Amino acid sequence: MTIAQRRSATFNNSWMSRFKLKDRVSDLIPPLAAIGIFLAIWQLFSFLPGATLPGPIKVVQETWILILYPFYDRGGTDKGLFWQVFASLQRVAVGYSLAAIVGIGLGIVIGLNQTMCKALDPLFQLLRTVPPLAWVPIALAALQQNQPAALFVIFITAIWPILINTAVGVRQIPQDYNNVAKVLQLSQRKYFFKILLPAALPYIFTGLRIAIGLAWLAIIAAEIVMSGIVGIGFFIWNAYQNGQVSEIIISLVYIGLVGLLLDKVVAWIQSRILPE
Repeated sequence: MTIAQRRSATFNNSWMSRFKLKDRVSDLIPPLAAIGIFLAIWQLFSFLPGATLPGPIKVVQETWILILYPFYDRGGTDKGLFWQVFASLQRVAVGYSLAAIVGIGLGIVIGLNQTMCKALDPLFQLLRTVPPLAWVPIALAALQQNQPAALFVIFITAIWPILINTAVGVRQIPQDYNNVAKVLQLSQRKYFFKILLPAALPYIFTGLRIAIGLAWLAIIAAEIVMSGIVGIGFFIWNAYQNGQVSEIIISLVYIGLVGLLLDKVVAWIQSRILPE
């Protein structure tokens, strides 16, 4: 490559990098503008007579210590927001992983067996409509401890979209694929890894993305009811009992950001496994 060609390639790469950076900045402007408008409207409403919720400025002023020191730990449940969120995420990781393993496995079995699908579908449709909070007293009565009960609530809430989407994905495998498998006389192992799993993976990941959001919602609900455990849900309930509305609001911001991050992580894993 000549010097002129190298300079031209360097110029093109630099130009493309600037172009991509400009695109990314332009993509950030609309959401930042929307957030700014929302905060401004919220602040204006907080000035109205009789307003009970603090505005964003007052929220920041009253929770500045929580924002500035999220890692403090004074023992017991008196911990910073990082540790509260981290404790909740640990429960979500365990319950969600169990739901994924059981949901995918059972979904594949049900998807392959039409009789079992017809027998169990009414039961699944009934159980999946039960709200997470309704499972809390049952879990506490059966397990007698907060931690296992919280894990069960996450599991029973997250399993249904994974199970149902997996079963649908297995049933949606094109008949041509099955015919090819019969002609080639593929073993069950090869059929599973070469045909069934690749065909069902888009449906499985759809269920996983829905389930991670439900799992995060479930742990918040469970921790609000289950007192005395470290977690963002209990932190919110404790702040409510003490009349600290600003702490509730800043906790909601943390919950939303973590929920968004969890969804993005699952989407990123999907993009690595199922590239477009």
